[in-house]
Order: sequence, then structure tokens, then C-alpha cells
Amino acid sequence: MTRAPTIQIAIVDPCSASGYTPTTLLMAGLGGTEATVLRIARGLAERTQIVHFQKGRDVAEMTDAGRMLPLSEAFRLSQNTTFVVINSWKVACKLRKSHPVARILLWLHINPGRHNRPMALALREANVGIVCVSQSHAERLRVFLDKDAPRDISHIHNPIADDLVPDATSRDPNRLLFASAPHKGLKQVFARFRDARSKIPDLTLVVADPGYLAWDTGPVPEGVIFLGTLSHDALIAEMRRALCLFYPQTSFAETFGLVIAEANAVGLPALVHRELGANAEVVHGSGQLVDAFDTGAIIDRLRRWRAVPPTVCGDPRFRLAAVVRRWTDLLRLDHATVTLASRVA
Repeated sequence: MTRAPTIQIAIVDPCSASGYTPTTLLMAGLGGTEATVLRIARGLAERTQIVHFQKGRDVAEMTDAGRMLPLSEAFRLSQNTTFVVINSWKVACKLRKSHPVARILLWLHINPGRHNRPMALALREANVGIVCVSQSHAERLRVFLDKDAPRDISHIHNPIADDLVPDATSRDPNRLLFASAPHKGLKQVFARFRDARSKIPDLTLVVADPGYLAWDTGPVPEGVIFLGTLSHDALIAEMRRALCLFYPQTSFAETFGLVIAEANAVGLPALVHRELGANAEVVHGSGQLVDAFDTGAIIDRLRRWRAVPPTVCGDPRFRLAAVVRRWTDLLRLDHATVTLASRVA
């Protein structure tokens, strides 16, 4: 009788609203965290056995990113496994009780709120390592956790596709793009756009909303066009034709900023606040960091970009192949057995 291969990596997502698979990547509405999880898993699945445990999933499903199972089954898994838990420190600590000798990592995509301060000592006592999504994210977390911070805090950037590069699409000098959930500062972005349009009346702002959260953004300025929820390919097409990613807000700190990284990869500059989250770490090219409180500086930057579009590019550290190599090292997998398949979305 042939023994089934040992499952080496178990990805545990206790935060998903429903089960998701690589097929979901082809449709609109999948959040950036879930998309990142699937892309990394598809790369790692070339090297090892992967299983996912997802909240909101009722039935098992086999995919090229691993086997998808209901969340409850994670606590019954008995094989020699490394657990990678998405965002929930409480679930990571609960898993430790069920799996006393397993390696457990908390893959953190968010900034924990003040009510999560007990996580520091809990994770340390449970011997759970933390993987953040940028260096600035990791640095901020160490300050937040203070003296009780686990010793094992590292970072691996979120990935952009290896083949995401500029093309010959003509850019519209009057078209600005906001491509995030509305709670990520859209109310403030509307105010800055209103100010900019008072000086440059031809400007329009197109808003692509992933659709997973309703949010009060106040009155909508003239010149705003809502695109609704777009597939990833449709969003990239919008990036190719806009003047810039218009994101001058100070209220939401991105732990990475995948949309910003993808925009730069296709040659689209991002107008972002210089002292917020991972902005300064992620933008790749000069002139993209501004003081989002300085309306005059924002308008001046738009005028200059309308006259001469800046040259920006994707950061090689964020390319999928490079990111999968970082995960391969962290998870102590074998580099030599496989090559990263070009089919990874």
C-alpha cells in the first residue's frame, strides 16, 4: 500500500468569509491577502505538499495550490507540519495546544489594534514566529509589542507577477485612479481630488472598489467615475491608461500596498503620503512621495506629471519568483528539486 506524502505546509485562514481557490483569482472581489496567499501557495506547491484550512469552507477541494479543507480540520491534523496562520494570533496560540511540537508561524498582513496587546506575551509563550509583509510593518510591530515581542519576527514582501511590465498603452493625462477599498482613505482622497479639480478642471477620478466593505465616504465630487468591482486583469488595464494612482491620504497605513507595487510595475506612478505605512518602502522611482496635507504640492505634482510622465518600475524584490524563494528559505524547503512554474497567476 502506498503511503500518502507527508503534508509539510498547512496554511490556516480563520478570517476568510468563504472558501477560495486559484479559480477565484480569475474573478473579481478577492481581497489582496487571499490573492497573495494563493500565489505563494501555488509557487510552494511545486516544492512540497500544501493544505489550506479556510473559514467558510464546507467541503474539500483539490487545486494546484494545495488541498482546500474546512477550518475545523486544522486542529485534527496529526502529521509533521509547519502551520502558517493568516492574521489571527489567537488561532495560532490555539493550534499550539493541539500541536505542541509543530512549527507555527503567524503571517500578519494587518496592523493589530491596541486591544491586541496581549498577543505579545501569548505568542512568545506559545513559541509562534511572526512573518510581516514589509520591513516597516515588522519595525512597527516590534514597537507595538514592546518588551514581550517574540524573538522570531521577520518580513517577506507580498508578490507582484514576474511578467507585470509596462506596455504601449497610451495614458490619459486627465485620468486618476483610486484602486482600494473605501475605508483606505477614500473620503480624504475625494477632498484632495476636489481641490485638484478646482485648479485642473479636466481631471477625472476613476474608483475601482474590491467590493468587500461598505464605507461612508461623504459627498462624491464631480468628475468621479465608479468602476465597481474589477477582475485583476481589468484593474491592470486601468493602471496602464491612467496618469497616476491617486492615493494622497493619511488615515490608513498600508502594511505593504500591493496595488502601489503593481502600479509601479506597469509604469504607473503612485501619488502617496511620504510618512505613512510602507509607502516609502514600496514605491520604486522618484517623485511619488508627497505631503498629503499640502494641496499645493499635490496639484504641482499632477501638473508636472501631465506635462512629463515620470519613469517608474517594479521593484525586483517584490517579483513572485523572488518572494517564493524567500518563503522557500523560511520554510526550509528544497530549492533544487523544482523550478517556479510560469503559470503562477
